[in-house]
Amino acid sequence: MLRLTVLLLLLANAAFFAWSQGLLAPWGLAPAQQSESHRLAQQIKPQALRVLGGEEARRIEATAALPAKSQECLQAGLFEETQIGALKQVLGPWPDGSWVLEPGVEPAHWIVYIGKYASAENLSRKKAELRQIGIAFEALSDPALEPGLSLGGFATEAAARQQLEAVSQRGVRSAKVVRERAELRGQVLKLPAVDEGLRSRLQELGPALHGKNLRPCR
Repeated sequence: MLRLTVLLLLLANAAFFAWSQGLLAPWGLAPAQQSESHRLAQQIKPQALRVLGGEEARRIEATAALPAKSQECLQAGLFEETQIGALKQVLGPWPDGSWVLEPGVEPAHWIVYIGKYASAENLSRKKAELRQIGIAFEALSDPALEPGLSLGGFATEAAARQQLEAVSQRGVRSAKVVRERAELRGQVLKLPAVDEGLRSRLQELGPALHGKNLRPCR
């Protein structure tokens, strides 16, 4: 009985060895193949590794911590045709696509106007009266209308006349609707993607902007 047991153990060991080595594969008896080819493809190439010095490592770490450089769109205008030449001369050397000139329109501006007054004293008296009845007023942008006051500015004449009716019902009898500025047509300068590089060149525009400020695009 003992010899039979030993013989069975020997046969079992031999069968396991043949199975584990794939010797029984022709009969469909073999262990599953383990493939890690995708892991091998992901391994870092040792020849590409480089040991960094302390100073270089700190510099790379500091650079990675910096926020991404932001871009913004800026515009200025309107520019009259007589002003475009100087503007193009400055912008000529700038990178392609960094600027564009587009047609633009500024609508007419209408105000409810009260004035002109004979003296600064009369103007001050009228301001006091308006404050007393709770009517707001604004300074004028057209020197030709001084000394006087604006009781509101509007993009259309119809809107200005509505305001005139409202202040008339509150006791203001001498006001009238005036077109403070006619419709303007010209060119708008647009800088669609101002990054750090272009931002440092904005000062080059200088006098070519003719006093017009760069502002965020709308």
